[in-house]
Amino acid sequence: MRADTMHDSKVSGVVTWLTETGRLIADPLELVAAFSEQLNRNALQISRFRIGFRTIHPQIAVWAYWWSNTDGKAEIWIGHHGIESTDEYQNSPIQKVLDSGTWYQRKLTDLDPDNDHRLLHEQARQGGTDYLAIPTQFSDGTLNISNFTSSAPGGFDAADVNALVEITKAISPIIEIHATRQIATTLLNTYVGPRTGVRIMKGAIKRGDGETIQAALWFSDLRDFTPLTETLPPDALLAMLNCYFENIASSVVECGGEILRFIGDAMLIVFPMENGLTEQQVCQSALTAARQAFEHIGTINKERAALDQPPIKFGVGLHFGDVIYGNVGSADRLDFTVMGPAVNRTARLESLTKKLGHSLLLSAEMATLANVATIDLGHHEMKGVTQPQPIFALA
Repeated sequence: MRADTMHDSKVSGVVTWLTETGRLIADPLELVAAFSEQLNRNALQISRFRIGFRTIHPQIAVWAYWWSNTDGKAEIWIGHHGIESTDEYQNSPIQKVLDSGTWYQRKLTDLDPDNDHRLLHEQARQGGTDYLAIPTQFSDGTLNISNFTSSAPGGFDAADVNALVEITKAISPIIEIHATRQIATTLLNTYVGPRTGVRIMKGAIKRGDGETIQAALWFSDLRDFTPLTETLPPDALLAMLNCYFENIASSVVECGGEILRFIGDAMLIVFPMENGLTEQQVCQSALTAARQAFEHIGTINKERAALDQPPIKFGVGLHFGDVIYGNVGSADRLDFTVMGPAVNRTARLESLTKKLGHSLLLSAEMATLANVATIDLGHHEMKGVTQPQPIFALA
């Protein structure tokens, strides 16, 4: 068979599969795994494939899907911000392709111990014989990378390289769709939380869309924040806020809660009854998260004291009740949040922490459902609530 005929056969088989079947696979990992299998079925002998793209995320710079014939499954790889300054990237094939804008090939059977990047040596140790990296351009102009490793004797020949260049052009727009969806999802998760993000992606976007749910509710607020804004330099104030938010977030997420919104230095958090969780379980999770958060901040405050920095002090109110979870706002500017009397009572609980001298206060509902030893602090007035409410602190 002539070389050009072999090239056309390899390309047409994979491209036909991509246009007829591959583009309909909703899960990107399933797509990448099936695509890699198609390459091998069309005599391209791939042992490893990876396609990556830049993303918009506060922690992640690069997102990639990669497949290996070790187990035949695709996985996710992430590169954090600053990866460009690491040895992993410097002088790597990826950098060479991004800098030159052209594909890069290197046989793995005659590597130089001193001059070839460690990525190539790793691929060789795993049985690779040839490495090929190809630039792929998305419609927004960003340059991304597809790379292939062969374990066949002799690696990729010229027909293989030409075929993979053509095939990469075919899969690139399909991956761009998945990348766009991934970026949208990560942005929603970052700014509104994963549970709310899922609802929005599923179409709960009209004003008035919502539902009534039962949840354990958390409202917390920094103490002495206004004086701190007047005395601390902006960078120190932001560092303090981020430390406070990060440590509470880690405790909350670990216990199954979700931060719904930041309100200045305050936080509204929900532990919803879902996936079979009971009232007792979500209330106990909220209480566990609060205890962990106070413990973490207590440790941090010892470090801050050693550096002559002001302590991070905050109060938390915990309540359980029914809330409306949905969209509110103007026609073209919406907020997905929780509303209702239970939210107001949780916020009022927190505001009483200063008056009653306890950093953590529980409503009667929370104290009962969490099944924890408490101190009865009596009934107290709450702004906007007609009758004085029973308040509890941990024993």
